[in-house]
Amino acid sequence: MLRPVTLPLWLFVLILLFAGVTFASNFLFPSVRWFFRRRMERAVARLNRSLKRPIAPFKLARRHDMVERLVYDPAVAEAAAAHARRTGEPGAVAFQLARRYAREIVPAFSATVYFGFGARVSRWLSQSWYNVRIGAGAGNPLDAIPPEAAVVYVMNHRSNMDYVLLTHLVSDDATLSYGVGEWAHFWPVSWLVRAMGAYFIQRGRRGKLYHRILERYVQMATESGDPQAVFPEGGLSLDGHTGPARIGIVSYICAGVKEGGRDVVFVPVAVNYDRVIEDRFLVAAGQSGERRFRLPWRYITGAALRHVGQRLTGRFHKLGTASVAFGAPVVLASGTDDAAQSPDMLARRLMAEITAVMPVLPVPLVAHLLIENGAQSRAALVQAVETTCADLAQRGIPIPRREPEVAVADAVTLLARRGMVEERDGMVTVTSGGEPLVAYYAASIAGHFARQENGCGSRA
Repeated sequence: MLRPVTLPLWLFVLILLFAGVTFASNFLFPSVRWFFRRRMERAVARLNRSLKRPIAPFKLARRHDMVERLVYDPAVAEAAAAHARRTGEPGAVAFQLARRYAREIVPAFSATVYFGFGARVSRWLSQSWYNVRIGAGAGNPLDAIPPEAAVVYVMNHRSNMDYVLLTHLVSDDATLSYGVGEWAHFWPVSWLVRAMGAYFIQRGRRGKLYHRILERYVQMATESGDPQAVFPEGGLSLDGHTGPARIGIVSYICAGVKEGGRDVVFVPVAVNYDRVIEDRFLVAAGQSGERRFRLPWRYITGAALRHVGQRLTGRFHKLGTASVAFGAPVVLASGTDDAAQSPDMLARRLMAEITAVMPVLPVPLVAHLLIENGAQSRAALVQAVETTCADLAQRGIPIPRREPEVAVADAVTLLARRGMVEERDGMVTVTSGGEPLVAYYAASIAGHFARQENGCGSRA
């Protein structure tokens, strides 16, 4: 037993390699994971002391554990069995399909990524590109919502900046979970949005099993008290109007409200911009009737390089104002509110509240006046803005904070810089190629004037 054994060098190296891997996986890696997990838990504890809505334990669970919990949920197991009966597949195949769907949906939240990167980048992007304003309305809704209630922000969808802007505005109070679509299904964006706590949604391409798994995940997150943000329109507005709601996620949440469970508080959020970054692509998609589109990488790269050049040379100008207004929250008390039985009615109510508090900004307001009244002098625009804002303010609608003369000057400058209007012989006129974009911005606040024409002077 003590005699020497001669081995080839490659085999000796292979044995050492296997021994090293075994030692690391059984002794070293668990210790390292424990060390970093302890550090993360202490960091999360410090964060929770400063947040109005502490990070839910559900959100901090390991992704593998969340996937297993979702797959073995009784409702999901029943849906997998029904899928097997419906398709004739073996139960094990249906179960593996359910696991694949769960892995697609479930995020991998990282407090370090969220607060160390995501919140800081969202703050920098929001404040460097826009003058960020909180409009009138219900103020900060978290101040009046019981801490044990589940909060769901319901937001109109104007731009992909919506995610960034809302994350910036609530990052000092809570962490948000979003449902994101196919646009983020590529690395490294997919890794980043998962680490930010977002879950993935494949719209219109899956069957009952997929939607049942998605429904149960949303309900689990709501039951745990994890704050969420949803976009009921289902996609970006292509014409500027606030569209009708698709009740999918809202219906999932309503169906999960249980007797004796958490109350769910829906907070309407209206967002509007003086400049939507993707506006030309959205309008073109609306004109073509093809909603599914992607920004070309060549365009993205060119825009990024131009932006960097403008920053370095001091020629960058902000894109105007981005304003957010919170509407009156809608409470679904467990087992007591009829709206829990009618998601469609609840969705319409929330969208009506969003339309009612939609911020009025200089560019949309001047665009509306040019569409309604045609070419005007600056003096006439100033007078019209002053009169209109006085009426809107009486109805509690958020209006520009600047003086009418400054608001008109800023709006005309932003519109003229992009070739949407021109000023000739003292008259501000929409250019021949600028009508679709001007109409797009005017449409964002059309709901205020539609109610006025119908004789409804108060908020919906």
